[in-house]
Amino acid sequence: MYSMRSILIFLAVAGTILTGYSQTEKEQAKVYMEQAELIMAETRAIDDARDLMVTAANLDPTNIKANFEAGHYHIKTIGKDLAVKYFLRVYELDPNYRFDLEFWIGQSYQYGLEFDKAIDFYNRYKQRLAKRPNYLGNDRVSPAVVDRAIYECENGKEYVANPKNFSIVNIGREINSEWDDYAPVFNESEDQVIFTSRRRDGNMNQNVDLDNKPFEDIFIARKVNGQWTAAENIGSPINTPYHDSNLALSADGQTLFIYTDEGGGDIYYSDRQPNGTWGAPVPLPGIINSSYEEKSITISSDEKTLYFSSNRPGGYGGLDIYRATKDAKGEWSNVKNMGPKINTEYDDDGPFIDYDSKTLYFSSKGRKGMGGFDIYKSVFDEATNEWSEPENLGYPINTPDNDIYFVSTKDGKRAYYSSVREDGLGYDDIFMITIPQPVIAAKEPEKLPEPEPEIEKQKFPLRYQVKVVEAGSGRPLDARVRLQGLRDNLVVPGVSGELGTMEFMIRAEEPKDYRLSVELEGYAFVNQNLKLEGASEKERTITRTVELRKLTTGVVSVLRNIYFDFDKATFRTESYTELNKLERMMAENPNLKVEIAGHTDAIGTAAYNKLLSQRRAEAVKDFLTKKGIDPRRITAVGYGKTRPLASNDDEEEGRELNRRVEFKVLGN
Repeated sequence: MYSMRSILIFLAVAGTILTGYSQTEKEQAKVYMEQAELIMAETRAIDDARDLMVTAANLDPTNIKANFEAGHYHIKTIGKDLAVKYFLRVYELDPNYRFDLEFWIGQSYQYGLEFDKAIDFYNRYKQRLAKRPNYLGNDRVSPAVVDRAIYECENGKEYVANPKNFSIVNIGREINSEWDDYAPVFNESEDQVIFTSRRRDGNMNQNVDLDNKPFEDIFIARKVNGQWTAAENIGSPINTPYHDSNLALSADGQTLFIYTDEGGGDIYYSDRQPNGTWGAPVPLPGIINSSYEEKSITISSDEKTLYFSSNRPGGYGGLDIYRATKDAKGEWSNVKNMGPKINTEYDDDGPFIDYDSKTLYFSSKGRKGMGGFDIYKSVFDEATNEWSEPENLGYPINTPDNDIYFVSTKDGKRAYYSSVREDGLGYDDIFMITIPQPVIAAKEPEKLPEPEPEIEKQKFPLRYQVKVVEAGSGRPLDARVRLQGLRDNLVVPGVSGELGTMEFMIRAEEPKDYRLSVELEGYAFVNQNLKLEGASEKERTITRTVELRKLTTGVVSVLRNIYFDFDKATFRTESYTELNKLERMMAENPNLKVEIAGHTDAIGTAAYNKLLSQRRAEAVKDFLTKKGIDPRRITAVGYGKTRPLASNDDEEEGRELNRRVEFKVLGN
């Protein structure tokens, strides 16, 4: 059965730590670590083990094993960039603790887009390898893997420095969950989405697989009046008690292609019945399925050609993408490997053939990418009968983590895919990409004499410096500083200067909204929205000083980027970045106890406002507890309209300031 997080945390903590307040933090850390190891040995519930190990590492920063495992569990789950903090602690205490320690530090820096630091540690690891070329321990990483990682970092530097003009947003909580949600497929009118999820709620099987996650099930959501309804399990006969994943939907929306566990992993299909239900899935006719795994599929709009991935023998390595055509009997035949133009020695997966039947999108771990699966595009040339050299879709679509299952809409204005991103709800989430459309030129006017060409004036980027100091003392702090686009989430590369200083070069042509986030263990995080000018004809420098306040009793901080739907206690999608930072702060400070305070403006009755603010404060608490934070560390209080920050008159700006959530430190 499910290893319920609340039960696990309770068993690990209530039965040990809370029975002995006299224990030192080192002793408490040891108990947390032992409980994490027990959970991994008995249930493989790595998320619960990670949370316990993180608590142990933060209770005792000198515990080398707890800190290494905290970092390692982060790398294996989510928050991969957070692993660097724990790995660096180990490195400072004992750089020889593990042979591959520098490699793991490089990995966590790479996930955090800090490519130069990643390359530095990868090279340190290569130097270690060079000194002991015959070392064959289990903690050895091969030179080929390290060289590939360095190559990915060099590519990442290039892609982040030259971002594509895409806007990417989380599709929303109605579809995404704290579990894995991926492989979206849409009908032609884009008002129905079918996707795969490993969520607990609504799953056909209340047990878990060997990785202690729920089995895959297929879910469906519908768009009503422009809003997605809550996703529902598509039910039987599509789903079974075991792994079921949707793969593709025919252009007319009448045939759903499904992955099942049968035959080592085969492709089935189901036809929509006249009453709107789905028929029982049957194996794909022809010679597509084999005794090996067939993992994903896409079908052309005329339903005469399909592309699928398989790890069958005879490929170039790992998963390869194959092509098949439908014969006169309606069966799939003439299976051919797509060749080295598409496939690599690594995994190539997630094909999607666009509505034009000649543009193929797919994901690969073996091409010029920045880590994990990156998404590529190749176009078939009918004149030469060849596919073009695959083009990486670039940053911000691709990241150092896995980016896969790309599908576009028929009008080409949007696309959807699966990724792990900072504004996600948990593991893989489904995101929507808004694709910029080409400008259609007006009819060419009568030609006039060409004017003398103007000399293009040089433009200089805006130099934006952030200095981080401790509130009160003014002492410089070595904090984690990140600047990224508010709407497109594009990360602006930063360069560290003197202690506590980070410098960003803003090259955008127009003024743009950004999010500045500053975090440091033991301090209240800062997460602020701001507008910055772009490049100009003059050299300009803006210096901003950010004060971080220590998490001492009585400190109050406004969570300015938590937004609720009107008159509700449900989060808007843009709230999850702030919520995730709050959860991270609580996890990194295991003794921290806080009050979550909800506030409203003066519109409405006092009783109703108090109730609404209480529900909103409890929604934040519920988010944190679902992430593994002990509920006894959080007090939720609704103050209604009794504590305004600004005038509650008719000015919207003042009322907006008053509609807020705060956290207050009760103890640490």
